[in-house]
Amino acid sequence: MKRDSEKKTAVGLAGSILVCLGAAAILAVGVLQLSARAGEEGAETLRTAIRRASVQCYAIEGRYPPSVAYLEENYGVQIDRERYHVFYEGFASNIMPDITVIPAEEPEGQEGF
Repeated sequence: MKRDSEKKTAVGLAGSILVCLGAAAILAVGVLQLSARAGEEGAETLRTAIRRASVQCYAIEGRYPPSVAYLEENYGVQIDRERYHVFYEGFASNIMPDITVIPAEEPEGQEGF
């Protein structure tokens, strides 16, 4: 009878461990998805800031800025280049440039988990 009790305890303990591992896995996936979403929203916020600074430059100087570096130097735009890749293509000084911001991928071994 003592062996049956020990088996039930072992089975219960194994079940509890599996449930905890499953819950931890679900939590980890949720955190990763939230992190990815925050990166995408940050990229959109940065794109909007660059666009607004470009329009401000056009309003003040009568031309769109030649580069993002110009916006950083003269209009206070700050870019975290470790987190985002910025592509800024201007066709002409009087045409709004194409602005693309992409979240940078984390280097291998630098993931949150």
